[in-house]
Amino acid sequence: MPDAWPPAQYAAYKRRLHRTLATFTLGLVAFLSLMAWAEEQGLSRQWIGPIFLFFTVMVYAGIGIYGRTSDAEEYYVAGRRIPAMYNGMAAAADWMSAASFISLAGGLYLQGFSGSDGQPGGLAYILGWTGGFCLVGLLVAPHLRRLGLYTVPDYFQLRFGGRWPRRLAAGAAVLCSFTYVVAQIYGIGLIASRLTGVQFEIGILLGLGGVLLCSFLGGMRAITWTQVAQYVVLLMAFLIPVSWLAYKQLGNPLAPLVYGTQLQKIAELEKQLIDSPAEKQVSAEFLRRAHDYEARLQDIDAALLREKLAGQDRIRALKAKGADLAVIVAASRELAALPHDAASARELWTRAMRESYERAKPLGGSPLHSQAFSGDPNGTPLEREKFSNSRLNFLALMFCLMVGTAGLPHLLTRYYTTPTVREARTSVAWSLFFIALLYASAPALAVLVKFEVMQGLVGSSFEALPAWIAQWAKVDASLISVSDVNGDGILQWGEIRLGADLIMLATPELGGLPYVLSGLVAAGGLAAALSTADGLLLTISNALVRDMYFAETTRPVRPQHRVILSKFALLAVAMVAAFVAALKPAEILPLVSASFSLAASAFVPVMVLGIFWKGTTRRGAVAGMLSGLGVTLAYMLLNAGPLRSYSGLPSGGDLWFGIHPVSAGVFGVPLGLLVAWAISIGDRPRKPT
Repeated sequence: MPDAWPPAQYAAYKRRLHRTLATFTLGLVAFLSLMAWAEEQGLSRQWIGPIFLFFTVMVYAGIGIYGRTSDAEEYYVAGRRIPAMYNGMAAAADWMSAASFISLAGGLYLQGFSGSDGQPGGLAYILGWTGGFCLVGLLVAPHLRRLGLYTVPDYFQLRFGGRWPRRLAAGAAVLCSFTYVVAQIYGIGLIASRLTGVQFEIGILLGLGGVLLCSFLGGMRAITWTQVAQYVVLLMAFLIPVSWLAYKQLGNPLAPLVYGTQLQKIAELEKQLIDSPAEKQVSAEFLRRAHDYEARLQDIDAALLREKLAGQDRIRALKAKGADLAVIVAASRELAALPHDAASARELWTRAMRESYERAKPLGGSPLHSQAFSGDPNGTPLEREKFSNSRLNFLALMFCLMVGTAGLPHLLTRYYTTPTVREARTSVAWSLFFIALLYASAPALAVLVKFEVMQGLVGSSFEALPAWIAQWAKVDASLISVSDVNGDGILQWGEIRLGADLIMLATPELGGLPYVLSGLVAAGGLAAALSTADGLLLTISNALVRDMYFAETTRPVRPQHRVILSKFALLAVAMVAAFVAALKPAEILPLVSASFSLAASAFVPVMVLGIFWKGTTRRGAVAGMLSGLGVTLAYMLLNAGPLRSYSGLPSGGDLWFGIHPVSAGVFGVPLGLLVAWAISIGDRPRKPT
């Protein structure tokens, strides 16, 4: 407990927090009931979304204003007086992020339980992220809390001394946190634009206002209590739709216990789809398109010229026939959308060729949902290779996510806020409990949604498709793709492609649930993204200002000045991250997974060695961090498709042992550990002979 508080006062403080949490939860339930009643009375859907956005953001902003502070202890570590249960709740909200709330069920929907040879994942995300908290509780959190520090780079300076360990730790914190926060802001823009109908870029700015009001004004103090409120929102937003869907399909709301029944039905539906003549027609058309793109890539300049001439001829023919103006405008847009040079044509057509080849496979390239791994261990050499690669990538991704959890700076900082070391360890257990409430339901949600799509959406007439499909396509065309490929007017499984970032957000609409639940799910996704973005932006600004700028100056600086500069650095970083997110660099799940590999290789080997082995030296720490992070970052960049295309390298990549770039930490972690150990051994003074 805080040194200044006697036990009775600390107990009264916790009782006051319990009453506040209960009041907030009841108020949220009352708000949901009011919105459900308003929908029954005819409140337009165009109003429900903005009301959810405004209400939740204003609640978070109010907490941020109430928790504003300029005190360094309060701003950086919330005064070190957050009880274990509430710190665990805040850590769970910080942890859930846009990846876990928005994309995890989508990843399971697309990749099945084990992922595929092209997309490692599935249950690896749940196993890796959950297991990582065991490492945090056993290896890291209690030891860091005992030192009474403010940031993760503080530990590297205290343990190893000198400037370079702190500089490298601060730089790595900025790198992995920035990658992470871009994914969160992308999720914020996605949800805000869907709720309000505004453009994606404006949606980013709307949601970002809620982030800045909390983290800018109150730092860790305001962020902590905001995250507690956000956890309540996202918990209800996740569990209510999945329970409703389970009750609708199976008559039992306990989705994690009953969804196995739907797994058997999905396996039967998958067999029917594989044997369906209509699905085979779709596959044949995608194969034809893949061959067409492959032929274009043989002579890109000539193919590009043919495409442009054909587009111009089509426009002239339409004008000569007196076609409708809208048709002519559409043809003109298609012509304008053609690549402007050979390099961009190569990148675009190569990507289209790969996607067409993938969708030409049975089930549109989707793996069997409950299969062990891709391929067959007893099949042909190619099938055995696919099986081996799929299993290896599953284990590699799980390893990177697990170890990366133990090294994420914004997560470890959460355990600086507890009153004692004992409560830091207890709060890790609370974090696991609160996370498990949602993670146990994520596989069930993926299965229930897939059954809903296979049974309810597939086989529908294109003329009778639900309106939400077109509405989501307006938000981002990459989220959903629907086209009558074989021309029969009926939607086949291979003709619909849903993005991982869409599945959770569209669950109420997919299941035909009341629209108020769509607003609740969007509010939950927004809460997940905002809660993580808060902590990440604070981590980046602290690393830039406290661990880099002020650590290099020799003149005395007042704590209030540090806080003020940290706030403005946070604002600048948020604007840069918003700009990058507006470019839509990748889906949420791959971006977040990459940050785990970076954190795992940069921090964990040297941090764990420094905690448990007194022989770790400064030179060993610096060499270990540089080598681990260097090889991880190099592997990711050298196998990035856009970079290889820009530099003229072959598009296939140079994979080591078939490991995908997102799991590059599997090389960086052991290398960093080995180099740090070897250099430290070499630095030990030799005994005189």
